[in-house]
Amino acid sequence: MGEDAAKAARLEGERRPLGVARDGAGLEWHGAGHRHRKRGRRWRRILWALLLPPRGPRMGLTLPGALLVALALAIGGAAYNTSNNILFITLSLLLSCLLLSGVLAWLNFSRLRWRLRVRLPLRKGMEHSLMVEVRNDKQFAPAYALAFECAATGGAGPVMVALPGRLDPGAQASAEWRLRPARRGLLRVELVAAVSVFPFGFVRKVVGIGQGQEVPVWPAAVAYQTCHNPPGWRPRAGARRGTAGPRGGDLRALRRYAPGDPPRAVHWKASARARRLLVREFSPELDDGVLLSLQPPAERWPRAEQFELLCGLAATLAEDLFHAGRLRATVIGDGPVQPVRGARDVEAFLDQIARLEPAPGPARPEPSGGPRPGLMTFAPDGARGVIAYVDGIKTATA
Repeated sequence: MGEDAAKAARLEGERRPLGVARDGAGLEWHGAGHRHRKRGRRWRRILWALLLPPRGPRMGLTLPGALLVALALAIGGAAYNTSNNILFITLSLLLSCLLLSGVLAWLNFSRLRWRLRVRLPLRKGMEHSLMVEVRNDKQFAPAYALAFECAATGGAGPVMVALPGRLDPGAQASAEWRLRPARRGLLRVELVAAVSVFPFGFVRKVVGIGQGQEVPVWPAAVAYQTCHNPPGWRPRAGARRGTAGPRGGDLRALRRYAPGDPPRAVHWKASARARRLLVREFSPELDDGVLLSLQPPAERWPRAEQFELLCGLAATLAEDLFHAGRLRATVIGDGPVQPVRGARDVEAFLDQIARLEPAPGPARPEPSGGPRPGLMTFAPDGARGVIAYVDGIKTATA
């Protein structure tokens, strides 16, 4: 396989456009079915679990359950005072119903597994869908009336997400958790507990989970005005993908064939493997690209609102330049210059912006753009605005 074909094979898995949802990390299954269960003398373990419940699960009476207990106490007192057998039979039925409710609630959570699936990226101010996935590993008994308590740092409070319908043996279902991040940064999303009032609503069974992960939240897109565009760059205008560049550029990604694409851009080997036409996308020559430099010294950006605007403008310009095929590399502070060859490089840059905080100390000189022009820098515009410069020329304001 030649060098071009090897590079295409490596990039074939990276042809996902920028910003398309991708799975986060830490998606292991948890729950009662996740632990290994030893064989033999299972009845003894069940009996001890009923007499001495394991630490973590909790059972409490609901309002109907408390009324049932109060009614049982009243009937028990009347039966003791009157020595009426019918009242004693009624009392035994009520207590049996309460005991059966607790046993069925305990069996309802047996051999259940769950996990929280987060689809990245998350953006500030946008509503996202997080999925709570549940799997029933029981062979015969289904699970009913399951709900999950979910929480996020900085949110309004825990949210109850109910699983619709019943969960048959060996089946898997999911419940949707709608989340709107309020700020940029690292967000911890967590499954707090699993809750069920099955079967009669007298007992509330709660199983603590505590499964969570930290995910980056990208800044929201910022509306800006262009003053001077670098050659060939246009801000967002509907089309999100780059065009096939000159043959002399680096191979950036592969995408599906669209009407109007030149036949010479088709990658025939990758198309044969994928069983559909795939087209090469080349990045433009490096001499025409932009090096985006984001310097976050606290001395230059003392106001928190202006610093948030800086992060949003830098992220928006990075996406626009990438989709126009003009983003050559990025650098944050005094870190290394990161070349941009695909969507993953831009997403890594946006993940860094999500975690960015003002750096202590005085402002450092901007990095040199090297022998090629196209150094994009940022400066405050009064007390609220931000200006982007390319080679010292005012390019965009927000």
